[in-house]
Amino acid sequence: MTIQRNILNPVVAAFVLLAPAAAADTHGGDVPELLEQLRDPDLENWQRVERQVFREWSRSGSASADLLLQRGRDALERGDAAAAIDHFSALIDHAPDFAEGWNARATAWFMARNYGLALNDIRETLARNPHHFAALIGLGRIMEDLERHDDARRAWEAAAAIHPHRRDVKAALERLTRKLQGTSL
Repeated sequence: MTIQRNILNPVVAAFVLLAPAAAADTHGGDVPELLEQLRDPDLENWQRVERQVFREWSRSGSASADLLLQRGRDALERGDAAAAIDHFSALIDHAPDFAEGWNARATAWFMARNYGLALNDIRETLARNPHHFAALIGLGRIMEDLERHDDARRAWEAAAAIHPHRRDVKAALERLTRKLQGTSL
């Protein structure tokens, strides 16, 4: 039985919507330096650094790709997953190497409760950007919903290794540790 959480859709959508416009991978801009800062467990202003990472990941280098990304995000914000999927699919057709296009569509598939297609797009995202902690968080959520707890734990741990500050990641790891040890929630 799939565990439904009322908070999942808004939280996952926030990853897409928080990024104002996200680079194809971590090879451009200041992303490697930002990710190094984010790994610091004592970083106090991690939210600012996280926003900068999302901003960099959102830069496709193409005005038309950026427009498709924004239109898809706007559709997600309105709760129109089908329109978002259409925009993100057009984006992927236009810029297939742009990791954020795949991640955004994965989020839209998740919102539409099509986990199989969401998982495929997460795989494509991580193939283009293995440091995409938001994709790993999405993977953890899906695996947990599918009650694949060991896979979920591995995804959450991978996200935590890149971004140790997120409370939702810490809570998920604690929850799964209790579950895998047989402690009732």
